[in-house]
Amino acid sequence: MERRDFIKAVGFGAASMALSGCTNAAQRTRSGANRKRPNIVYIIADDLGYAEVGCYGQKKIKTPNIDKLASQGMKFTQHYSGNPVCAPSRCVLMTGKHSGHAQVRGNKQVGGAEGWKLGATTGGQWPLKAGTVTVARILKEAGYRTGAFGKWGLGRVGTTGDPNKQGFDHFFGYNCQRQAHTYYPNHLWRDGKVEWLEANKDGKEGAYSHDLIADEALKFVKANKDRPFFLYVPFTIPHVALQVPEDSLAQYKGKWPDPPYTGDKGYFPHPNPRACYAGMVTRMDRDVGRIMSLLKELNLEDNTIFMFTSDNGPTFNGGSDSAFFESAHPLRGLKGSVYEGGIRVPFIVRWPDKVKAGSTSEHICAFWDFLPTCCELIGVDAPRDIDGISMLPSFLGKPGKQKKHKYLYWELRGRQGVRMGRWKAVRINPNKKIQLYDLDKDIGEKNDIANAHPKIKARMAELMRTGRTESDVFPMPKPKS
Repeated sequence: MERRDFIKAVGFGAASMALSGCTNAAQRTRSGANRKRPNIVYIIADDLGYAEVGCYGQKKIKTPNIDKLASQGMKFTQHYSGNPVCAPSRCVLMTGKHSGHAQVRGNKQVGGAEGWKLGATTGGQWPLKAGTVTVARILKEAGYRTGAFGKWGLGRVGTTGDPNKQGFDHFFGYNCQRQAHTYYPNHLWRDGKVEWLEANKDGKEGAYSHDLIADEALKFVKANKDRPFFLYVPFTIPHVALQVPEDSLAQYKGKWPDPPYTGDKGYFPHPNPRACYAGMVTRMDRDVGRIMSLLKELNLEDNTIFMFTSDNGPTFNGGSDSAFFESAHPLRGLKGSVYEGGIRVPFIVRWPDKVKAGSTSEHICAFWDFLPTCCELIGVDAPRDIDGISMLPSFLGKPGKQKKHKYLYWELRGRQGVRMGRWKAVRINPNKKIQLYDLDKDIGEKNDIANAHPKIKARMAELMRTGRTESDVFPMPKPKS
Protein backbone atom coordinates (compact mmCIF):
# COMPACT_ATOMS: atom_id res chain seq x y z
CA MET A 1 0.00 0.00 0.00
CA GLU A 2 1.28 3.47 -0.89
CA ARG A 3 1.90 6.01 1.88
CA ARG A 4 -1.05 8.18 0.85
CA ASP A 5 -3.37 5.14 0.78
CA PHE A 6 -2.25 4.05 4.24
CA ILE A 7 -2.84 7.56 5.59
CA LYS A 8 -6.30 7.52 4.05
CA ALA A 9 -7.04 4.08 5.51
CA VAL A 10 -5.99 4.59 9.12
CA GLY A 11 -6.26 8.34 9.56
CA PHE A 12 -3.55 10.99 9.35
CA GLY A 13 -2.58 10.92 13.01
CA ALA A 14 -2.23 7.14 13.23
CA ALA A 15 -0.46 6.88 9.89
CA SER A 16 2.01 9.64 10.75
CA MET A 17 2.80 7.93 14.00
CA ALA A 18 3.28 4.54 12.32
CA LEU A 19 5.29 5.72 9.36
CA SER A 20 7.57 8.00 11.34
CA GLY A 21 8.19 5.44 14.07
CA CYS A 22 7.17 7.95 16.72
CA THR A 23 6.41 5.67 19.67
CA ASN A 24 5.56 8.61 21.95
CA ALA A 25 2.44 9.31 19.93
CA ALA A 26 1.38 5.68 20.32
CA GLN A 27 1.21 6.17 24.08
CA ARG A 28 -1.32 8.99 23.91
CA THR A 29 -5.05 8.88 23.52
CA ARG A 30 -6.83 11.24 21.16
CA SER A 31 -7.25 13.65 24.07
CA GLY A 32 -3.49 13.62 24.59
CA ALA A 33 -3.51 12.01 28.02
CA ASN A 34 -0.67 9.58 28.65
CA ARG A 35 -1.55 6.04 29.61
CA LYS A 36 0.03 2.62 29.85
CA ARG A 37 -1.02 0.57 26.88
CA PRO A 38 -2.52 -2.81 27.71
CA ASN A 39 -1.18 -6.11 26.44
CA ILE A 40 -3.65 -7.90 24.18
CA VAL A 41 -4.14 -11.67 24.21
CA TYR A 42 -6.55 -13.15 21.68
CA ILE A 43 -7.09 -16.91 21.60
CA ILE A 44 -9.16 -18.67 18.96
CA ALA A 45 -10.22 -22.29 19.23
CA ASP A 46 -10.76 -24.05 15.90
CA ASP A 47 -14.27 -25.39 15.22
CA LEU A 48 -15.33 -25.03 18.86
CA GLY A 49 -19.11 -24.89 19.11
CA TYR A 50 -21.15 -22.29 20.98
CA ALA A 51 -22.00 -24.81 23.72
CA GLU A 52 -18.73 -26.75 23.97
CA VAL A 53 -17.40 -25.03 27.08
CA GLY A 54 -18.93 -25.24 30.53
CA CYS A 55 -19.82 -21.58 30.94
CA TYR A 56 -21.95 -21.82 27.77
CA GLY A 57 -23.79 -24.93 28.92
CA GLN A 58 -21.53 -27.91 28.10
CA LYS A 59 -22.20 -30.84 30.44
CA LYS A 60 -19.82 -33.56 29.25
CA ILE A 61 -16.53 -31.81 28.47
CA LYS A 62 -14.57 -30.17 31.30
CA THR A 63 -13.23 -26.64 30.66
CA PRO A 64 -12.37 -25.27 34.13
CA ASN A 65 -9.94 -22.58 32.97
CA ILE A 66 -12.19 -21.11 30.30
CA ASP A 67 -15.03 -21.18 32.82
CA LYS A 68 -12.77 -19.35 35.29
CA LEU A 69 -11.97 -16.79 32.61
CA ALA A 70 -15.70 -16.13 32.23
CA SER A 71 -16.15 -15.81 36.00
CA GLN A 72 -13.40 -13.21 36.04
CA GLY A 73 -14.66 -11.32 33.01
CA MET A 74 -17.56 -10.82 30.62
CA LYS A 75 -19.35 -13.48 28.59
CA PHE A 76 -21.00 -12.42 25.32
CA THR A 77 -24.11 -14.33 24.24
CA GLN A 78 -24.49 -12.80 20.77
CA HIS A 79 -20.99 -12.76 19.33
CA TYR A 80 -20.34 -13.99 15.80
CA SER A 81 -17.38 -15.35 13.90
CA GLY A 82 -16.23 -13.79 10.67
CA ASN A 83 -17.40 -16.67 8.52
CA PRO A 84 -18.66 -20.25 8.83
CA VAL A 85 -15.22 -21.66 7.85
CA CYS A 86 -11.58 -21.15 8.76
CA ALA A 87 -9.59 -18.92 6.39
CA PRO A 88 -12.22 -16.24 5.66
CA SER A 89 -13.08 -16.00 9.34
CA ARG A 90 -9.44 -15.23 10.11
CA CYS A 91 -9.29 -12.71 7.28
CA VAL A 92 -12.28 -10.87 8.73
CA LEU A 93 -10.62 -10.82 12.16
CA MET A 94 -7.35 -9.43 10.82
CA THR A 95 -8.86 -6.74 8.57
CA GLY A 96 -12.10 -5.57 10.23
CA LYS A 97 -14.12 -6.20 7.05
CA HIS A 98 -17.02 -8.63 6.94
CA SER A 99 -17.05 -11.47 4.41
CA GLY A 100 -18.95 -9.44 1.83
CA HIS A 101 -16.01 -7.03 1.64
CA ALA A 102 -13.09 -9.24 2.72
CA GLN A 103 -10.25 -10.31 0.46
CA VAL A 104 -10.62 -13.96 1.48
CA ARG A 105 -14.16 -15.36 1.35
CA GLY A 106 -13.55 -19.10 1.27
CA ASN A 107 -10.99 -21.85 1.85
CA LYS A 108 -9.14 -21.59 -1.46
CA GLN A 109 -6.07 -23.77 -1.75
CA VAL A 110 -3.04 -22.52 -3.70
CA GLY A 111 0.44 -23.94 -4.09
CA GLY A 112 0.56 -27.65 -3.39
CA ALA A 113 -2.94 -29.05 -3.60
CA GLU A 114 -1.93 -31.87 -1.25
CA GLY A 115 -0.77 -29.51 1.47
CA TRP A 116 -2.29 -31.69 4.18
CA LYS A 117 0.00 -34.64 3.44
CA LEU A 118 3.06 -35.35 5.52
CA GLY A 119 6.14 -34.03 3.78
CA ALA A 120 4.31 -31.38 1.75
CA THR A 121 5.75 -27.90 2.39
CA THR A 122 4.26 -26.06 -0.59
CA GLY A 123 0.61 -25.89 0.41
CA GLY A 124 -1.21 -22.77 1.47
CA GLN A 125 -4.35 -20.70 1.07
CA TRP A 126 -5.25 -17.61 -0.95
CA PRO A 127 -2.97 -14.84 0.35
CA LEU A 128 -3.75 -11.44 1.77
CA LYS A 129 -2.53 -8.66 -0.50
CA ALA A 130 0.69 -6.79 0.13
CA GLY A 131 0.23 -3.81 2.44
CA THR A 132 -3.11 -4.97 3.83
CA VAL A 133 -3.96 -2.95 6.94
CA THR A 134 -4.23 -5.72 9.52
CA VAL A 135 -4.75 -5.40 13.24
CA ALA A 136 -1.25 -6.82 13.71
CA ARG A 137 0.24 -4.15 11.45
CA ILE A 138 -1.56 -1.37 13.32
CA LEU A 139 -0.38 -2.65 16.69
CA LYS A 140 3.18 -3.25 15.51
CA GLU A 141 3.45 0.24 14.11
CA ALA A 142 2.15 1.57 17.42
CA GLY A 143 5.07 -0.06 19.22
CA TYR A 144 3.61 -3.44 20.12
CA ARG A 145 5.52 -6.69 19.82
CA THR A 146 3.30 -9.00 17.77
CA GLY A 147 3.29 -12.79 17.77
CA ALA A 148 1.05 -15.43 16.17
CA PHE A 149 1.19 -19.05 17.24
CA GLY A 150 -1.03 -21.72 15.70
CA LYS A 151 -2.87 -21.91 12.38
CA TRP A 152 -2.55 -19.08 9.85
CA GLY A 153 -4.31 -19.96 6.57
CA LEU A 154 -3.98 -16.53 4.91
CA GLY A 155 -1.05 -17.07 2.56
CA ARG A 156 1.81 -19.53 2.38
CA VAL A 157 5.39 -18.67 3.23
CA GLY A 158 6.98 -16.41 0.63
CA THR A 159 3.72 -14.92 -0.62
CA THR A 160 2.26 -11.52 0.23
CA GLY A 161 0.10 -13.27 2.83
CA ASP A 162 3.02 -14.61 4.86
CA PRO A 163 2.24 -13.67 8.50
CA ASN A 164 5.65 -12.02 8.85
CA LYS A 165 4.63 -9.70 6.00
CA GLN A 166 1.25 -8.91 7.55
CA GLY A 167 2.35 -7.32 10.80
CA PHE A 168 3.61 -10.20 12.92
CA ASP A 169 7.12 -10.06 14.33
CA HIS A 170 7.00 -13.78 15.07
CA PHE A 171 5.03 -16.73 13.78
CA PHE A 172 5.21 -20.41 14.74
CA GLY A 173 2.83 -23.11 13.68
CA TYR A 174 0.93 -24.26 10.61
CA ASN A 175 1.10 -21.92 7.68
CA CYS A 176 -1.17 -24.14 5.56
CA GLN A 177 -4.40 -24.94 7.33
CA ARG A 178 -4.85 -28.19 5.41
CA GLN A 179 -1.64 -29.51 6.92
CA ALA A 180 -3.21 -28.82 10.30
CA HIS A 181 -5.43 -31.87 9.69
CA THR A 182 -2.84 -33.79 11.68
CA TYR A 183 -1.49 -32.96 15.15
CA TYR A 184 1.63 -34.99 14.40
CA PRO A 185 3.10 -33.17 11.36
CA ASN A 186 6.68 -33.72 10.31
CA HIS A 187 7.27 -29.95 10.21
CA LEU A 188 5.96 -26.59 11.33
CA TRP A 189 6.99 -23.08 10.28
CA ARG A 190 8.98 -20.53 12.26
CA ASP A 191 9.29 -17.03 10.83
CA GLY A 192 9.40 -18.17 7.22
CA LYS A 193 11.62 -21.19 7.75
CA VAL A 194 10.59 -24.81 7.91
CA GLU A 195 11.25 -26.55 11.22
CA TRP A 196 11.39 -30.33 10.87
CA LEU A 197 10.00 -32.43 13.70
CA GLU A 198 12.15 -35.53 13.76
CA ALA A 199 9.92 -37.11 16.41
CA ASN A 200 7.11 -37.26 13.84
CA LYS A 201 9.19 -38.52 10.93
CA ASP A 202 7.29 -40.87 8.64
CA GLY A 203 4.03 -40.08 10.43
CA LYS A 204 5.08 -41.31 13.86
CA GLU A 205 3.20 -39.80 16.80
CA GLY A 206 5.90 -38.11 18.83
CA ALA A 207 5.63 -34.34 19.20
CA TYR A 208 2.04 -33.10 19.58
CA SER A 209 1.83 -29.85 17.65
CA HIS A 210 -0.65 -28.19 20.01
CA ASP A 211 1.81 -28.55 22.88
CA LEU A 212 4.64 -27.04 20.83
CA ILE A 213 2.44 -24.10 19.84
CA ALA A 214 1.32 -23.47 23.43
CA ASP A 215 4.92 -23.53 24.63
CA GLU A 216 5.94 -20.97 22.02
CA ALA A 217 3.09 -18.67 23.08
CA LEU A 218 4.35 -18.81 26.67
CA LYS A 219 7.91 -18.07 25.55
CA PHE A 220 6.64 -15.01 23.67
CA VAL A 221 4.97 -13.64 26.80
CA LYS A 222 8.13 -14.14 28.86
CA ALA A 223 10.33 -12.51 26.22
CA ASN A 224 8.10 -9.43 25.98
CA LYS A 225 6.98 -8.96 29.58
CA ASP A 226 8.59 -5.52 29.76
CA ARG A 227 6.93 -4.06 26.67
CA PRO A 228 3.39 -4.02 25.24
CA PHE A 229 2.59 -7.10 23.22
CA PHE A 230 -0.15 -8.61 21.07
CA LEU A 231 -0.35 -12.37 21.47
CA TYR A 232 -2.55 -14.04 18.84
CA VAL A 233 -3.07 -17.76 19.46
CA PRO A 234 -5.20 -19.49 16.80
CA PHE A 235 -5.11 -22.99 18.33
CA THR A 236 -6.00 -25.90 16.02
CA ILE A 237 -8.04 -27.76 18.65
CA PRO A 238 -10.70 -29.16 18.36
CA HIS A 239 -10.51 -29.28 14.55
CA VAL A 240 -10.19 -32.86 13.32
CA ALA A 241 -8.17 -35.08 13.05
CA LEU A 242 -9.11 -36.75 16.33
CA GLN A 243 -5.71 -37.07 17.98
CA VAL A 244 -4.66 -36.45 21.57
CA PRO A 245 -1.91 -37.77 23.88
CA GLU A 246 -2.85 -40.54 26.27
CA ASP A 247 -2.72 -38.33 29.38
CA SER A 248 -5.64 -36.25 28.03
CA LEU A 249 -7.51 -39.25 26.63
CA ALA A 250 -7.45 -41.07 29.97
CA GLN A 251 -9.83 -38.62 31.66
CA TYR A 252 -12.67 -39.61 29.32
CA LYS A 253 -11.72 -43.06 28.06
CA GLY A 254 -14.52 -45.57 28.66
CA LYS A 255 -16.92 -42.88 29.87
CA TRP A 256 -19.22 -43.14 26.85
CA PRO A 257 -19.94 -45.83 24.27
CA ASP A 258 -18.01 -45.32 21.05
CA PRO A 259 -19.84 -45.31 17.70
CA PRO A 260 -18.14 -46.88 14.67
CA TYR A 261 -15.88 -44.49 12.78
CA THR A 262 -17.37 -43.34 9.47
CA GLY A 263 -15.31 -40.21 8.83
CA ASP A 264 -13.81 -38.80 5.64
CA LYS A 265 -10.62 -39.72 3.86
CA GLY A 266 -7.68 -37.50 4.79
CA TYR A 267 -8.36 -37.74 8.52
CA PHE A 268 -7.08 -40.24 11.05
CA PRO A 269 -9.68 -42.49 12.72
CA HIS A 270 -9.63 -42.94 16.48
CA PRO A 271 -10.89 -45.99 18.38
CA ASN A 272 -12.41 -43.77 21.09
CA PRO A 273 -13.65 -40.75 19.14
CA ARG A 274 -15.84 -39.18 21.83
CA ALA A 275 -13.22 -39.51 24.54
CA CYS A 276 -10.56 -38.19 22.15
CA TYR A 277 -12.61 -35.14 21.18
CA ALA A 278 -13.38 -34.27 24.80
CA GLY A 279 -9.74 -34.80 25.71
CA MET A 280 -8.65 -32.41 22.98
CA VAL A 281 -10.93 -29.62 24.23
CA THR A 282 -9.82 -30.13 27.82
CA ARG A 283 -6.16 -30.10 26.76
CA MET A 284 -6.71 -26.78 25.01
CA ASP A 285 -8.43 -25.50 28.15
CA ARG A 286 -5.35 -26.51 30.13
CA ASP A 287 -3.18 -24.30 27.96
CA VAL A 288 -5.56 -21.38 28.18
CA GLY A 289 -5.03 -21.79 31.92
CA ARG A 290 -1.24 -21.90 31.51
CA ILE A 291 -1.29 -18.55 29.70
CA MET A 292 -3.57 -17.09 32.39
CA SER A 293 -1.23 -18.35 35.13
CA LEU A 294 1.88 -16.96 33.46
CA LEU A 295 0.33 -13.51 33.14
CA LYS A 296 -0.43 -13.57 36.86
CA GLU A 297 3.04 -14.86 37.73
CA LEU A 298 4.68 -12.03 35.76
CA ASN A 299 2.36 -9.39 37.26
CA LEU A 300 0.90 -8.70 33.82
CA GLU A 301 -2.65 -9.80 34.53
CA ASP A 302 -4.08 -6.40 35.45
CA ASN A 303 -2.70 -4.72 32.35
CA THR A 304 -3.68 -7.44 29.89
CA ILE A 305 -6.97 -7.65 28.07
CA PHE A 306 -7.58 -11.34 27.46
CA MET A 307 -10.08 -12.61 24.86
CA PHE A 308 -11.19 -16.13 23.98
CA THR A 309 -13.44 -17.27 21.11
CA SER A 310 -13.83 -19.75 18.22
CA ASP A 311 -13.42 -19.27 14.47
CA ASN A 312 -16.79 -20.83 13.55
CA GLY A 313 -19.28 -23.42 14.66
CA PRO A 314 -18.60 -27.10 15.45
CA THR A 315 -17.66 -29.51 12.70
CA PHE A 316 -19.62 -32.37 11.17
CA ASN A 317 -16.93 -34.72 9.86
CA GLY A 318 -13.76 -36.62 10.66
CA GLY A 319 -15.40 -38.72 13.36
CA SER A 320 -16.51 -35.81 15.55
CA ASP A 321 -19.92 -36.07 17.20
CA SER A 322 -21.53 -32.65 17.56
CA ALA A 323 -24.95 -34.19 18.17
CA PHE A 324 -23.69 -36.23 21.14
CA PHE A 325 -22.02 -33.24 22.80
CA GLU A 326 -24.85 -30.85 21.80
CA SER A 327 -22.04 -28.69 20.54
CA ALA A 328 -24.19 -25.92 19.09
CA HIS A 329 -27.17 -26.17 21.44
CA PRO A 330 -29.71 -24.53 21.15
CA LEU A 331 -28.71 -23.30 17.71
CA ARG A 332 -29.37 -24.67 14.24
CA GLY A 333 -26.57 -25.71 11.93
CA LEU A 334 -22.87 -26.50 12.17
CA LYS A 335 -19.64 -25.32 10.56
CA GLY A 336 -20.14 -24.17 6.97
CA SER A 337 -23.68 -22.98 7.64
CA VAL A 338 -24.89 -19.40 7.91
CA TYR A 339 -27.52 -20.52 10.39
CA GLU A 340 -26.68 -19.52 13.96
CA GLY A 341 -24.89 -22.77 14.78
CA GLY A 342 -22.29 -22.11 12.09
CA ILE A 343 -21.45 -18.55 13.10
CA ARG A 344 -22.51 -17.75 16.69
CA VAL A 345 -19.52 -18.51 18.91
CA PRO A 346 -18.44 -18.16 22.52
CA PHE A 347 -16.64 -14.91 23.31
CA ILE A 348 -15.14 -14.03 26.69
CA VAL A 349 -13.15 -10.95 27.63
CA ARG A 350 -11.24 -10.40 30.86
CA TRP A 351 -9.54 -7.20 31.97
CA PRO A 352 -9.26 -6.94 35.77
CA ASP A 353 -10.78 -3.84 37.35
CA LYS A 354 -12.09 -2.67 33.98
CA VAL A 355 -14.34 -5.48 32.76
CA LYS A 356 -16.84 -6.49 35.44
CA ALA A 357 -16.16 -9.98 36.74
CA GLY A 358 -18.92 -12.51 36.15
CA SER A 359 -20.88 -10.21 33.84
CA THR A 360 -22.79 -11.04 30.67
CA SER A 361 -23.39 -8.91 27.58
CA GLU A 362 -26.07 -9.34 24.94
CA HIS A 363 -24.38 -6.82 22.64
CA ILE A 364 -24.56 -8.05 19.03
CA CYS A 365 -21.00 -8.06 17.72
CA ALA A 366 -18.63 -9.98 15.46
CA PHE A 367 -15.03 -10.70 14.48
CA TRP A 368 -14.82 -7.54 12.38
CA ASP A 369 -15.20 -5.51 15.58
CA PHE A 370 -11.86 -6.68 16.96
CA LEU A 371 -9.67 -4.35 14.88
CA PRO A 372 -11.48 -1.11 15.79
CA THR A 373 -11.61 -2.25 19.42
CA CYS A 374 -7.83 -2.54 19.43
CA CYS A 375 -7.54 0.88 17.82
CA GLU A 376 -9.65 2.46 20.55
CA LEU A 377 -7.67 0.60 23.22
CA ILE A 378 -4.40 2.17 22.08
CA GLY A 379 -5.86 5.53 21.08
CA VAL A 380 -5.46 5.56 17.31
CA ASP A 381 -8.02 6.07 14.58
CA ALA A 382 -9.40 2.93 12.97
CA PRO A 383 -9.34 2.60 9.17
CA ARG A 384 -12.32 4.33 7.60
CA ASP A 385 -13.19 1.58 5.14
CA ILE A 386 -13.93 -1.21 7.63
CA ASP A 387 -17.23 -2.70 8.80
CA GLY A 388 -16.31 -3.09 12.45
CA ILE A 389 -17.38 -1.06 15.48
CA SER A 390 -15.34 -0.92 18.69
CA MET A 391 -16.68 -3.13 21.46
CA LEU A 392 -14.79 -1.24 24.16
CA PRO A 393 -17.85 0.54 25.64
CA SER A 394 -19.48 -2.85 26.21
CA PHE A 395 -16.29 -4.22 27.74
CA LEU A 396 -16.23 -1.30 30.18
CA GLY A 397 -19.88 -1.66 31.17
CA LYS A 398 -21.08 1.41 29.28
CA PRO A 399 -23.86 0.06 27.04
CA GLY A 400 -25.33 3.55 26.61
CA LYS A 401 -22.17 4.60 24.77
CA GLN A 402 -21.95 1.45 22.64
CA LYS A 403 -22.58 2.00 18.94
CA LYS A 404 -24.60 -0.74 17.31
CA HIS A 405 -24.49 -2.40 13.93
CA LYS A 406 -27.30 -1.68 11.53
CA TYR A 407 -26.79 -5.24 10.32
CA LEU A 408 -24.29 -8.10 10.23
CA TYR A 409 -23.50 -9.97 7.01
CA TRP A 410 -21.93 -13.31 6.03
CA GLU A 411 -21.42 -15.12 2.75
CA LEU A 412 -19.85 -18.41 1.74
CA ARG A 413 -20.07 -20.06 -1.69
CA GLY A 414 -23.50 -18.68 -2.46
CA ARG A 415 -24.89 -18.89 1.06
CA GLN A 416 -25.84 -15.57 2.65
CA GLY A 417 -26.82 -14.59 6.14
CA VAL A 418 -27.94 -11.22 7.51
CA ARG A 419 -28.76 -10.25 11.07
CA MET A 420 -30.63 -6.99 11.65
CA GLY A 421 -31.57 -6.53 15.29
CA ARG A 422 -33.85 -9.40 16.27
CA TRP A 423 -34.28 -10.52 12.66
CA LYS A 424 -32.13 -13.10 10.90
CA ALA A 425 -32.32 -13.88 7.19
CA VAL A 426 -30.77 -16.89 5.48
CA ARG A 427 -30.49 -17.81 1.82
CA ILE A 428 -28.78 -21.15 1.28
CA ASN A 429 -28.09 -20.47 -2.40
CA PRO A 430 -29.07 -17.82 -4.99
CA ASN A 431 -31.87 -20.03 -6.34
CA LYS A 432 -33.61 -20.47 -2.99
CA LYS A 433 -36.05 -18.19 -1.25
CA ILE A 434 -34.98 -16.04 1.66
CA GLN A 435 -35.86 -17.50 5.04
CA LEU A 436 -36.62 -15.15 7.93
CA TYR A 437 -36.46 -15.82 11.67
CA ASP A 438 -37.19 -13.83 14.80
CA LEU A 439 -34.25 -14.72 17.06
CA ASP A 440 -35.90 -13.20 20.12
CA LYS A 441 -38.59 -15.87 19.89
CA ASP A 442 -36.87 -18.55 17.80
CA ILE A 443 -33.15 -18.83 18.53
CA GLY A 444 -33.15 -22.28 16.93
CA GLU A 445 -34.35 -20.87 13.56
CA LYS A 446 -37.13 -23.44 13.31
CA ASN A 447 -40.00 -21.27 12.08
CA ASP A 448 -39.58 -19.43 8.79
CA ILE A 449 -41.81 -16.35 8.99
CA ALA A 450 -40.75 -14.65 5.75
CA ASN A 451 -44.26 -14.72 4.29
CA ALA A 452 -45.67 -12.96 7.36
CA HIS A 453 -43.17 -10.06 7.14
CA PRO A 454 -42.77 -9.09 3.46
CA LYS A 455 -41.26 -5.67 4.19
CA ILE A 456 -38.55 -7.08 6.45
CA LYS A 457 -37.86 -9.82 3.94
CA ALA A 458 -37.50 -7.20 1.20
CA ARG A 459 -35.08 -5.20 3.33
CA MET A 460 -33.00 -8.31 3.94
CA ALA A 461 -32.94 -9.05 0.22
CA GLU A 462 -31.69 -5.53 -0.41
CA LEU A 463 -28.90 -5.95 2.16
CA MET A 464 -27.87 -9.24 0.56
CA ARG A 465 -27.52 -7.32 -2.69
CA THR A 466 -26.00 -4.02 -1.55
CA GLY A 467 -24.16 -5.05 1.63
CA ARG A 468 -21.36 -6.67 -0.33
CA THR A 469 -19.02 -6.06 -3.25
CA GLU A 470 -18.20 -8.58 -5.95
CA SER A 471 -14.96 -10.57 -5.71
CA ASP A 472 -13.14 -11.85 -8.79
CA VAL A 473 -11.50 -14.58 -6.71
CA PHE A 474 -14.55 -15.57 -4.68
CA PRO A 475 -17.51 -14.70 -6.94
CA MET A 476 -21.09 -15.10 -5.79
CA PRO A 477 -22.79 -17.81 -7.88
CA LYS A 478 -25.42 -16.45 -10.23
CA PRO A 479 -29.03 -17.63 -10.01
CA LYS A 480 -30.07 -20.13 -12.66
CA SER A 481 -32.45 -18.64 -15.18
